[in-house]
Amino acid sequence: MRAYAPPMDQTPSGITQVLIAGAGTMGIQIALQCAAHGVEVRLHDTQQEALDRAMDAVRRRAPELVAAGVLAEGQVDAAIARIGADAGLSSAADADLVIECVPEDRMLKRHVFSDLNERCPGTTIFATNTSTFVPSMLADATGRPDRFAALHFHSTVWISNVADVMGHPGTSPETLATLEAFARAIGQVPIVLEREHAGYVFNAMLSAVNREALTLVANRFSTVEDVDRSWMGVMKMPIGPFGILDGVGLDTALHITQFWANALNDPQLRANAELLRTYVDRGDLGVKTGRGFYEYPDPAFAAPGFVEGAPRSGCA
Repeated sequence: MRAYAPPMDQTPSGITQVLIAGAGTMGIQIALQCAAHGVEVRLHDTQQEALDRAMDAVRRRAPELVAAGVLAEGQVDAAIARIGADAGLSSAADADLVIECVPEDRMLKRHVFSDLNERCPGTTIFATNTSTFVPSMLADATGRPDRFAALHFHSTVWISNVADVMGHPGTSPETLATLEAFARAIGQVPIVLEREHAGYVFNAMLSAVNREALTLVANRFSTVEDVDRSWMGVMKMPIGPFGILDGVGLDTALHITQFWANALNDPQLRANAELLRTYVDRGDLGVKTGRGFYEYPDPAFAAPGFVEGAPRSGCA
């Protein structure tokens, strides 16, 4: 369990005011992690309804940080108080750092950064939490490419506390150093990439596993359950690739798979995308909707005896 770090007047990075553009699952988690370490946070979304849901989720999920050892008992209310909703981007003028967490749509991200460039002071650092794109695909839209890089978090942020820091050829060393220091200040382990690479470090490895898992099922070599049983049984892990995909969100997984299917003109990735699409079209997006490859909050893979399974018909 990680020890509680009391709020600071200023993080070692100099960042005390963070604007998070995108109030979805990752935006909420990043907001809580920042606020737990003394940073003032504003969550932005274009829809007030989305912001209302996000603030409800902030209040509901904040106690999880106590269980994870990030917050001490009695500090939850103070952390929540550091998070505010900002539909009109009035906080952009005071932001030391912007973290973009909008859906994995390149043109949408570019539009968001272009708009923020008009609203934020020139000193504000821009970062993207993208899991699909590399920073050079967005940098020119920021209007400040030297002060732009990827700062990528993993879900659940206060448990999987690794943050990827990845610049592009135009990112200044000072920006990378600031983001690395900020990541450490909010309880993350920064992994600084030497140069751009799709998927960063962990996601690059996980993507290879997920691709093969989807391929095995899309091509009818195996079932969802047996793929996860195989992984869990050999690796002695509590979850398999399809359980992980449910946690990521099958809509997000579809966006990523479809992007690379088109970019690489890869027929197998297209088949994998179609498998994901059958779930997404039904609204079964994984943990966040209560159903994906498994049903939640009590997925089959978490039940005793899942890995061992039941004997197939005809087996003694």
